[in-house]
Order: sequence, then structure tokens, then C-alpha cells
Amino acid sequence: MMVIRIPFVTLFGLFFTALFFLVAIFAPLIAPYSYDEVVSNGFWEPATSEFLLGTDGIGRDLLSRMIYGLRTTIWIATLATLLSFTTGSVLGFLAAVMGGWVDQALSRFVDLMMSIPSLIFALVILSITPITITILIVVMGLLDATRVYRLARAVAVDINVMDYVEAAKLRGERNGWIVFREILPNALSPLVAEMGLRFIFAILFISTLSFLGLGIQPPQADLGGLVKENAEGLTYGIGAALYPAMTIAVLAISVNLVADWVLSRTSSLKGGRG
Repeated sequence: MMVIRIPFVTLFGLFFTALFFLVAIFAPLIAPYSYDEVVSNGFWEPATSEFLLGTDGIGRDLLSRMIYGLRTTIWIATLATLLSFTTGSVLGFLAAVMGGWVDQALSRFVDLMMSIPSLIFALVILSITPITITILIVVMGLLDATRVYRLARAVAVDINVMDYVEAAKLRGERNGWIVFREILPNALSPLVAEMGLRFIFAILFISTLSFLGLGIQPPQADLGGLVKENAEGLTYGIGAALYPAMTIAVLAISVNLVADWVLSRTSSLKGGRG
């Protein structure tokens, strides 16, 4: 029986990644109060047995706000990452397989999109559209899909010239069959590593948008929004803004450690049928 040895740093990443996702899933059961419930007459109250992390500037329980903020951050980042990989990978693989004008048209459109900084592009779009969770996910997912497209196409171009792919074409297999049965299984290694990075960047992206006021709108909050709304407490010596900032850092590091380990485990996937 094969025993999988997991390094300590990977166990650290797995533990905190699982912990954060469990908190996100069971947030309504874990949080002591609702995310918008004012539970204290004072503001910037210190940590007590009743309010484990203290309260914010209007008397809301900071721990409850962080639990719901973590939930919002993780779900938006997860859905945006899935959208970017579904769109970018499929289009990148198809461009590599079909070639010709399809490849040129898609690649030049992606080049155009990538020539504009993602943050500026997102700020422009969100300044003229209603800011909802759905729109945030779509904007983030489609902007990140351009980078996934580039990676998927580069990997697929190399795989597309392999003997087993040529044999599939000679058998008359359709492009969809070649993409999902021949190219995708042999492109998993770099895609898995990139998915971890894209998830981290999605977390940082939504946090940045919320910090700039164009992300999750009050009274809802994500981790970036919590940093912004509690930043004023730093002038009073209250570290309420540091808790969500540290959570963002730990979540990003944990996911990256897991992604690195998965990459090392999948790097043995070679030329498939070749």
C-alpha cells in the first residue's frame, strides 16, 4: 500500500485552508452575532469574553464581521477562479487545436485585454455598472481568464504535436474529444499550480476593490472591506484593521503551500498515451 508523505509546511497549508473553508461554509452557525447587528453602545471596544476581538467603529462584533467577511471573500474568489479557468482553459485549448484564424482572433483579443491593467479595467467597469456580487464575479473571472488562456494555449500547443494527439486526429476524433480526452489530462500539472495562484490573486483582487470602495458594499463586507472600515481605529491605537489583513495573508500563504504540493504530486504526469 502506497503511503503519501506530506511535508510539514504542506500540512500547515492544508490545515488553515480547510479551516478557512469550513468557517466559510458554517459561518451562520459559528458567528456569535449577525454581520450587521449593533451589539454594543460603545465603539472600538477592546477584546472581552463577550466580544473576542472587540467591536468596530459603530459597535458591531468584529469576530462576527470577520467570519462573514471571510465567507464572502472565499466564495467570490472561488467562483471567479472557476469561471476564469473554465473560460480560459477551454478557449486556450481550442485555439491551439484549431489554429488558423481562430487562434489568431482569440490571441489578439486576449493581447488587447491584457494590455489594459486589470485593476484599472475593473474600476472602469464597476464605476458604470451596479456593484453586485454577480457582477464582481463575472468581471474578475473574465479578466483573469486572459492569463489562464495564455497558459492553457502555450501548454496545449506543445501537447498538440505529440504522437497520441496526431493519432487521434487521424482517427477522425472531434476537437472537443481531443481537448478533453487528450490535452486536458496532460495539462493538469501547470493548470493546478496556476489555479492556486489565480485563487490567491482573486482574493487579493476583491480585497483591493473593496478597500477602494468598489467591491462588496456595506453593510456586507469582505476581508478587504473590513480593513478599510476599521483603518480609522489605528489612529486610536486599535488594531481592528490588522485582524482581517493577517487573515488575508494567512489564507494566501496556505493556499499557495497546498498548490505547490499538488504541483509536485502531479508533475509526474507526462505525455499521457505517448
